[in-house]
Amino acid sequence: MIERRPGLTLISHLVLLLGVLIVAFPVYITLVASTQSSTEIAQSIPMSLVPGSNMIETYRVALFGGETAAGSHIAPAWPMMWVSLISALVITIGKITISMLSAFAIVYFRFPFRGLVFWMIFVTLMLPVEVRIGPTYEVIASLGMLNTYAGLTIPLIASATATFLFRQFFLTVPDELVEAARMDGAGPMRFFWDVLLPLSRTSMAALFVIQFIYGWNQYLWPLLVTTDENMYPVVMGIKRLISGDAYTEWNVVMATAVLAMLPPAIVVILMQKWFVKGLVDTEK
Repeated sequence: MIERRPGLTLISHLVLLLGVLIVAFPVYITLVASTQSSTEIAQSIPMSLVPGSNMIETYRVALFGGETAAGSHIAPAWPMMWVSLISALVITIGKITISMLSAFAIVYFRFPFRGLVFWMIFVTLMLPVEVRIGPTYEVIASLGMLNTYAGLTIPLIASATATFLFRQFFLTVPDELVEAARMDGAGPMRFFWDVLLPLSRTSMAALFVIQFIYGWNQYLWPLLVTTDENMYPVVMGIKRLISGDAYTEWNVVMATAVLAMLPPAIVVILMQKWFVKGLVDTEK
């Protein structure tokens, strides 16, 4: 029986509220700045926390591009968001597909050095992206895949983490299901498609959310493999808007940042139930 203590309940709620405020305040500042003009942001120190009246114009310029009131030319954000969306979906679906098939082979197939193969995959977790980014770039450049969706996505598809998670899940599947499928005449891929895939839906949903955000937020790798502005993801677009010593349209920067937050936020909201279930549900 859980003892209810009003004092501890109040403290826990205050801590949670403080955490929400710390996380939400920068987002609120971004939203407010995106509704003001660049002149209002530059002249008011500190910046006003009251939403301005320039919201529609700021988001129009950020999304579709054009000239601002200060005379700056802004590149449209929607093509960059499209590049980010395609890249994130390809990376996410590719990671889940390859990881499931790899884990399926490791768990259910008997072949020499099976354990060694798994540990070789697992050891790649110790190699950060920065360690292997040079050789990977050389391979992509040699294959002529710079400024292409293939160059943006294929090197990021393999995932040792997802392979490990699916392997651990497949090990919990009762052997009776394998025997029953074999007695019914189901082949390996039929068993994978009709039995393992439905059982893995919650795990797939949790990984989809994590990997989509990972693919959407990519910056370092696209910075290396893209020189064509038509292949820039939105994260690089935000960096390009910050001009350094030149005049920066901070309202447009903030509006683009808000637009860049929307797709990951929508994915998290729509898949929140499956995401939580995939992380905490122990029923198989």
